[in-house]
Amino acid sequence: MLRLDRNPFHHGTLGAVRSLGRKGVEVHAVVEAGGGPMGRSRYLRAVHPGPEGGLDPEAPEALLECLTGVSERIGRPAVLIAMDDLSAIAVSRVAPMLRERFRIPHQPDNLPARVADKAELSRLCARWDVPHPETVIPASGAEAAEAAWRLGLPVIAKWSRPWLLPAGADGLRSTMLVHTTAEARRLYERSAEAGSRLLLQRFLPAGPDTDWFFHGAFARGGRPLLAGSGRKELSWPVRTGLTAVGRWLPDPAVEEAGLRLAERLGYQGILDLDFRRDELGCFRLVDFNPRPGAQFRLFADSAGLDVVQAMYLDLTGQQVPRPSGGPGRVFVAENYAVLATVRGGSLPRRPAAVPAGPAGPTGASASAAPAPGAEREPARERAPKRSGERGRVETAWFAADDLLPFLAMLGALLGRGAGKGVRALRGVPEQGRRTALAVVRAPRQRGRNQSSDGSTGSTAPASRPVPPEASAEPDELVTR
Repeated sequence: MLRLDRNPFHHGTLGAVRSLGRKGVEVHAVVEAGGGPMGRSRYLRAVHPGPEGGLDPEAPEALLECLTGVSERIGRPAVLIAMDDLSAIAVSRVAPMLRERFRIPHQPDNLPARVADKAELSRLCARWDVPHPETVIPASGAEAAEAAWRLGLPVIAKWSRPWLLPAGADGLRSTMLVHTTAEARRLYERSAEAGSRLLLQRFLPAGPDTDWFFHGAFARGGRPLLAGSGRKELSWPVRTGLTAVGRWLPDPAVEEAGLRLAERLGYQGILDLDFRRDELGCFRLVDFNPRPGAQFRLFADSAGLDVVQAMYLDLTGQQVPRPSGGPGRVFVAENYAVLATVRGGSLPRRPAAVPAGPAGPTGASASAAPAPGAEREPARERAPKRSGERGRVETAWFAADDLLPFLAMLGALLGRGAGKGVRALRGVPEQGRRTALAVVRAPRQRGRNQSSDGSTGSTAPASRPVPPEASAEPDELVTR
């Protein structure tokens, strides 16, 4: 497992370690930040440090040297699975020099960097008729201001290559909500500092049943080994971040878009796609991650087969079993779920059971997609559920057979929270401490004209949905 980002609380890496370790595979991890709680897993043979001094994604020679050293310590060929965008991009650039040491998915022509590049993704979607939010790539500050006004404020601002953003740059984040034309102009003027182009996208309001994802593992030529779609029930930061609670729900439109993209790209490897459903019910692709998503264990079938296991089997020349069962499972990242519940709402309830439809060989639904532009029935009312799958929950951290990572995460989370609370209260007068404690809990996100019971006021124009309030900033312990 290779992860070069500096988030030691990346539960997806722990999920991959456990997934393969439980099958008897010897698992090694090359990570930054010492491995964090993942390094305490009983299923991990060894933790190896990443490239000394970090990695410049445009000059990945340091990674080549690092992985060569790891290979020599392991002593035999190993399957290499990248767990973050930076790792996937860097590995694809040095893969030809590592073929004798590692089994790596064949991704020529710098494919991971192309699909992770937001500007390139926009062009691919237009070329292959994959719905995508309306996007403008301004060539000047004035164009940025004009585009923001034309798209309709607020707009989403993204840097096309977020892995190039300098660490700790004030006010530069991979994705931002821009409320004024002046903000758009100022962001464009920081393009050189950001290291890539600025994109402006039409804002698609968040809400129930709007945020979906697709995971898949593919053999050469884009042949699916295992694939599925799911819906975010809770996210952190609220309605803008990673999946805190997710549910495996087959949706023909999401699955068809994901399978078509992989086939046309000839994609080999694991991918994670993010979609947002617009006001007309159309799913629009907003992100392409050329690696496993942190919640990939949601898509484990009744035998425990997931995309990481499927990729391992394929790269080692073994037969990948036909998936059986799975839809209806729930994934919970405990730390993010608690934060999202406290600041944004409540844990989702289980939907009523509905007879399941036929499934294709990859676990994807075989029913027909709705006609373009047609009203779409809410997925929570037609979610396939089998009685045998009712209550099947996959937790990111807690595992009865591997408790130490959960305990390490819990201890770090509670210790950091207590430390922040003490620092926040220092210097606050006694009479103000109750207020200080109260404001830690942010109000539930909703549209500005939305009432507390979830209904919207009559003054809100029907054609322009009101965006949610800005989400709470994530604690540095649980950065994306």
